Amino acid sequence: MWFLVPALLINLLIILIPALLTLAMAFANWDGVTMPTFAGFDNFRAIVADPVFFSALLNNLKWTAIFLTIPVAMGLLAASLLLMVRRGRTFFQIVYFLPAIIATVVTARVWQGMIYSADGGILGWLRIFGLHFQDPLAQPSSALFAVASVDLWHWWGFLAVIFFAAFRQVDVSQIEAARLDGARYFQLMRYILLPAIRPTIVLMMIMTVIWSFLAFDFVYVLTQGGPAFSSELLSTLSYRYAFYNFTMGPAAAVALVISLFGLVATAFYVRVQQSEVQS
Repeated sequence: MWFLVPALLINLLIILIPALLTLAMAFANWDGVTMPTFAGFDNFRAIVADPVFFSALLNNLKWTAIFLTIPVAMGLLAASLLLMVRRGRTFFQIVYFLPAIIATVVTARVWQGMIYSADGGILGWLRIFGLHFQDPLAQPSSALFAVASVDLWHWWGFLAVIFFAAFRQVDVSQIEAARLDGARYFQLMRYILLPAIRPTIVLMMIMTVIWSFLAFDFVYVLTQGGPAFSSELLSTLSYRYAFYNFTMGPAAAVALVISLFGLVATAFYVRVQQSEVQS
């Protein structure tokens, strides 16, 4: 029991106490300076009455849908190709994983200045070929997807390495038997590899949902939720309430909404795990 105490204290001080304070703050009026006062459900009514809240929620749902499909598919494809490659496998794993260890601020600024910039970036150089593009970060119709593309580049390689590690745990005899029976690539993926790593895929998809609602850094660095709130997420909206408007109550209320989605995703994963154990 004593070995559990350090981890328990860390979780108590860093997670549980701040979580309880956030919960209390969601039902209070506080500007960060004066004494908090009880507000009941006024903060929740305030965020529901704010149209930006529903815009941010919709953007979060779009963000989650993007990250549940594109990077997962790219990661599975890259991992399956790594499984078939004999030489240079370590090199490709390093290349795929490299974006995940680069600081997000550095990644965001590189994409902003060297790729998206209409003056000196790659999009600007395309003018040589008669192609004229505007900065996608400055367009309300494309800002969210432009920021998501940067995070996709940062994220999919991590999934590829995780899926590859799971693929390597699959019994080699099953793969060889399927090949002897004439199974092609898609048949091998459908009937052997994907069912074998299903728990890993489910876990990473659940974590993707949780992390999607916690996304903040790329949006804040690249657009700060603009233009015209077109790339606003719940996390950046909570930050805006707290440090732009100095209304800590609505900020905490939005944070609770974010936590609700994470809680639902976690409960779903626990239920899936229990059903697999029982079966």
